[in-house]
Amino acid sequence: MRIFAPSETDSTERRVPLVPASVTKLAALGAEIEVKAGLGKTASFSDEEYETAGAKIVVDRAQSFAAADIVLRVRKPAAADIAALKRGCIHVSFLDPFTDVVTVKNLAAAGVSAICMEMIPRSTIAQKMDALSSQASLAGYVAVLLGANRLDRIFPMMMTPAGTIPPAKVFIIGVGVAGLQAIATAKRLGAVVEAFDTRPEVEEQVKSLGGKFVKVELGDTGQTAQGYAKELTPEQLAKQREVMEQRCAQADLVITTAQVFGRKAPLILTNAVVEKMKPGSIVVDMAVESGGNVECSRPDEEVIVNGVKVLGYRNLAGRVPRAASAMYSSNLTNLVDHFWNRETKTFRLDPANEILRDCLVTHGGSIINEHIRTLAQ
Repeated sequence: MRIFAPSETDSTERRVPLVPASVTKLAALGAEIEVKAGLGKTASFSDEEYETAGAKIVVDRAQSFAAADIVLRVRKPAAADIAALKRGCIHVSFLDPFTDVVTVKNLAAAGVSAICMEMIPRSTIAQKMDALSSQASLAGYVAVLLGANRLDRIFPMMMTPAGTIPPAKVFIIGVGVAGLQAIATAKRLGAVVEAFDTRPEVEEQVKSLGGKFVKVELGDTGQTAQGYAKELTPEQLAKQREVMEQRCAQADLVITTAQVFGRKAPLILTNAVVEKMKPGSIVVDMAVESGGNVECSRPDEEVIVNGVKVLGYRNLAGRVPRAASAMYSSNLTNLVDHFWNRETKTFRLDPANEILRDCLVTHGGSIINEHIRTLAQ
């Protein structure tokens, strides 16, 4: 089978779908690998490295799309790319299917079998393919560094002949993969860290990383089958915001990570809460791409409210493209390897498979994922 890794058309995307180490693994399976010339430039990988690993460097993007059996990429394809794909090919990428149903419909109409990386199930067997988690972990790390860089004080306590500088206080809202990495990073930098999540069962994870878990009695909360926090009722949200206001007023850096899978991110910090924070403090809204946790945050902007800087940068993982590409490439390679038939050297595409039935969105000319099909009607 022929696997093609195209470069992204979005100039802001620095991640790449395949790194040379993954090319070596895929070539060992018996696949023919093609990568677009200059693919790895944004992540500091040269064409020579890809060639040495076993890939063919190609220039004609449309021709490679038309010949590829499997296309591996980072972002969802543009309409022109979908039109160039061979009918029956397998396309693997992030798709944003809950908000961009048009792209999903186009993939179905083109007869493409589209695997959506956002919808890889959070199960033990699929953990090695879970790109959302791998990228979220890096995003949590980057969020702390962004906040530390913009903060007007240092993170660690420092005792000097001139006096003692107290440690910075960091408050993290949402203890998923990104939140946990943010806690670990802030602690390593020397800050005092507090964290909150609607799921009380994550308290031990927070403590294990050296953070303090902020408890709020919200009643029944729980989590979804995907491992995300369930959406709160208006009454629970109001109670949560009351505690958030108190903690935010004391914090030097606040990082919000709360998201609900497939839905708009919940509003956690209103303008009124931000206005009561200390001048010079920082808020990083990691959910800005899905609607935002902070009322005044704006995508890819820094908003200042009463001296508080609110950062709403998208694609935080893309700010460390070499590491992000290595992790994402590993996720894709593990997926291909898992479904690879070593006798026939082909990809076993079984819609009934426990992993594919969740993440295979289009197949055979139709939208086959029940959730996405409902949205498309």
